[in-house]
Amino acid sequence: MSDPIHIIGGGMAGVEAAWAIARAGLPAVIHEMRPQTGTFAHRTGDLAEMVCSNSFRSDDDERNAVGLLHWEMRAAGSLVMEMAARHRLPAGGALAVDRDAFSGDVTRAIRANPLITVEDGEISELPETGRWIVATGPLTSGALAESIRRTTGADQLAFFDAIAPIVHADTIDMDVAWRQSRYDKGETEEERTAYINCPMTREQYEAFIDAMLAADKAKFHEGETAGYFDGCLPVEVMAERGRETLRFGPMKPVGLTNSHAPDVKPYAVVQLRRDNALGTLYNIVGFQTKMKYGAQTTVFRMIPGLENASFARLGGIHRNTFINSPTLLDSQMRLKFRPNLRFAGQITGVEGYVESAAMGMLAGRLAAAEARGDAIPQVPMTTAMGALVHHITGGADAKTFQPMNVNFGLFPPLPEARSGRRGRTDRYKGYTDRAKADWLAWLGQPQAQAAE
Repeated sequence: MSDPIHIIGGGMAGVEAAWAIARAGLPAVIHEMRPQTGTFAHRTGDLAEMVCSNSFRSDDDERNAVGLLHWEMRAAGSLVMEMAARHRLPAGGALAVDRDAFSGDVTRAIRANPLITVEDGEISELPETGRWIVATGPLTSGALAESIRRTTGADQLAFFDAIAPIVHADTIDMDVAWRQSRYDKGETEEERTAYINCPMTREQYEAFIDAMLAADKAKFHEGETAGYFDGCLPVEVMAERGRETLRFGPMKPVGLTNSHAPDVKPYAVVQLRRDNALGTLYNIVGFQTKMKYGAQTTVFRMIPGLENASFARLGGIHRNTFINSPTLLDSQMRLKFRPNLRFAGQITGVEGYVESAAMGMLAGRLAAAEARGDAIPQVPMTTAMGALVHHITGGADAKTFQPMNVNFGLFPPLPEARSGRRGRTDRYKGYTDRAKADWLAWLGQPQAQAAE
């Protein structure tokens, strides 16, 4: 048997990389520092533990870029997507999961695979020899981050991310709150009522904003700067950008009707999404925060329906490490001057669980092909996978490079004859139709074997 391909990190990217390597018939070793070395955000030693949210976002594979990425990953045999389907929770059009059951089954599948070994313990230096994939995710250890900094010469590797609080469902006042997905989206009654909504009047909203702005916040260490990713901004940072920002973001009241007072339009709405299969825990959607714990309980209990809320987890802030991939990585995701090292996942500058897992899958496939001596063509830029990897390995401007979610702005434009002057919805369908055909061709699968 050939030498194993080593993977640093057992998060979304790491498990997908190992799974792809094993599917190619080659051995893989995952090096995971937890549970021996913990982090601020993780609670367990399980692989692929979800910490920021329990959602993989939209599952619409015809008009949404991340939904298309779901489809492409399923077509390629993704472990993450398989386990997400197994532990799916009602969330309207989103793919949300029971996070503990999900990570538990991912861990069991990885450990049961005879070609995959999991070694506990921290890797603190970038290895000089062997084939390695660095997939350490948003919480790369300080020692390894320093090794990456020395090796790459990069000055800035970190920005700051925040996680949202989780509430015990039986402490939510359902005489005030009501169940409804935005625009009643979903095929079943359970999906159409997947969210709990807490309404606010204008006066309540203004008081809430004032309290949030005045609350004690976590401080940064000397020399650290707060370069937040816009897709995961702390709620109070959004409020600082303008008092109405939240009403046009996570607290927008559109598409919702208060079942307790159908004729009264809320000024703002706080949504909570189920966080486990039992329905005993709900996370506050979009409410990542850097407020101190005492301030969080005071401020969040100002939300109508949460006056007596009990929190299973409060929010927090943590460092999120990424490299300047357009400068450092080649088209095969290898470090240009150390090609034995590939990078994958959030450390490459993609943002989100799905994007991280996708880049792990691709890095694993590329590493396996290289180990076998096989030539592998570039992933078409017309696919979600290809658009994303092209962005991080040269498509983005290195001078302004920041973490990015997959989106149709990364795709090559459709031919005029196809896109024409039709609406955005039809144009997005054109993107997904083209992507699916090109992705299946790249995988070598006939159209009949498309993922469901």
